[in-house]
Formats: sequence, structure tokens, C-alpha cells
Amino acid sequence: MKKIVILAGEGYEDMELWYPKLRFLEEGHDVKLASSDGKGRLSKHGYFTDSDMKSADLNADNFDAVIIPGGTRGAEKIRMDADAVAFVKEMHEKNKVVAAICHGPWVLISAFIVKGKKVTCYKGMKDDLIAAEAKYEDKAVVVDNNLITSRTPADLPVFIKEILKHLA
Repeated sequence: MKKIVILAGEGYEDMELWYPKLRFLEEGHDVKLASSDGKGRLSKHGYFTDSDMKSADLNADNFDAVIIPGGTRGAEKIRMDADAVAFVKEMHEKNKVVAAICHGPWVLISAFIVKGKKVTCYKGMKDDLIAAEAKYEDKAVVVDNNLITSRTPADLPVFIKEILKHLA
């Protein structure tokens, strides 16, 4: 059993939080949701999720993977949370799985961990990755060591498979 945390920002993309959460639970993993204040969050389409903890309480030694869902507003809220960004950077430095989808790579940019890395994202933010000196690839899933990125909810099946492969 692996420990996985999913970061939740207000306005998160529904499928990009719920699909991973449910798939990892099905596989028997321990899944936690974290938000800046430890309170629940409303999705882009009106679905509420509880939060298990504050991002300030996250410690990379306690988790095997972090998942960063997209949703323009949700990802922006996460990248503005200094504790969440510091945690993502710490996870990366400890070579733990750091996975982001859609606009989630904005958090990777804010953690300054994409320079020279192969990544993908929602097409509307690819210039942000290129400006951060990442190597953008337009593929369903892109892996660069411990970084796993995908573009849209349609890519979730391959995104989840790749994360599970890295956790095995």
C-alpha cells in the first residue's frame, strides 16, 4: 500500500481529482486530499470534496506520490499556496512521484522543477511551460524520471496507468 496525496484547489477539474482518487483506492492505496486550509473544496462543476489535511501539514517523508489536478482556477489556487508548492518541490527533490494533469503543471512551474524536463499540459498553457524552459511534448502522458504529466481528462486512463507503474 502506497500513500498518495491529491492537492485540491477551489474550482478543481472534477474528473482529474475523483478519477485518480477512486482508482488508487480500488488498488488498495491510502489516499488523502489536502487543501490550503484543510477545508473542503468545490469543483468546477459543483461537486464538493472534503479535505483530510492542510497543505502546511504535508511532509514528503509521509507520501509516495502527489497528484495535482487541473482546472484553471483550482490549479491557480494551489500554485498560490506556498506550502503546497514547497511540498511539491520537496517531493520532487526526494525523487517521489509528482504527477500533474491539465493546468496542474502550473504548480510544477511555481516549484521551479520543470527546467529541462519533458512535460505536457493542457494546450492553453503550453507557452508557460516553454517559458519556464521545460521541453513541452503534445502527448497523452509524458514521463521524465519521477515527473508524470498529462493534458486533459481524456488522458486519465494512461496517466493513472503510468502513476501505478511508478508506484509498483
